[in-house]
Amino acid sequence: MQLRITIKGINLLKYVRSMPSLLREYREFTKNIENNDFPLDKFYPCIEDRIQESGTAFGHYFHQDLFVASKIFKNNPFKHVDIGSRVDGFVSHVASFREIEVFDIRNLTIQIDNIVFKQVDMMDDNLSLKDYCDSISCLHALEHFGLGRYGDRIDYQGHLLGWKNIYKILRKGGKFYFSVPIGKQCIEFNAHRIFSMVYLLKMIEGLYHINSFSYVNDAGDLIKNPEITEDTIKSNFFCNYGCGIFELTKN
Repeated sequence: MQLRITIKGINLLKYVRSMPSLLREYREFTKNIENNDFPLDKFYPCIEDRIQESGTAFGHYFHQDLFVASKIFKNNPFKHVDIGSRVDGFVSHVASFREIEVFDIRNLTIQIDNIVFKQVDMMDDNLSLKDYCDSISCLHALEHFGLGRYGDRIDYQGHLLGWKNIYKILRKGGKFYFSVPIGKQCIEFNAHRIFSMVYLLKMIEGLYHINSFSYVNDAGDLIKNPEITEDTIKSNFFCNYGCGIFELTKN
């Protein structure tokens, strides 16, 4: 029998160290191969899986998607619109219990229950959707606006154009769920911007009331409702590449 090998993941040191025990298990498994209903095919070692935990429950997207979806479930808005968040994460969480409209500059061709898709350029100065909804989200998306990563036009101030249009779309008193990377402020072209807390608070001031703030730290853990002080603002909650998560109400 020819042994065809596919390696799931690449960690050659772990792979080499695991081979003796893996081959012993393989020989044991194949002792009674003639009595098996399934034909044996390629040798496909998954060396990482036995030492990992039962799933991934950390990081920006895991925490923000679940955390914000639970808030929308609790608040139960009349119309919720999402701007550019992950369809296979946050959007699908929300679609499991209610309808959600998705605006994205990229197209979405598949039909999914409870997801209403509209191809929209959120940097369009002529966007005519004033007071369109009472609830809106933009999770880990605004940092990309104007950097060309998703086919959007190049604009150094693209995030501000998007910010202005989100404010226009949301009705007075409506909820805005918003997240971006936080840390030392910079652009890493053409991937994303990283926002300082000082800058974000200036963007929010006068336009929204902050209902809550949480963040995912550099270790990937969610910190809910931390104390907001001058020191934590200046230090960006000690994050190099964290994720700030805001629940806001439009003034």
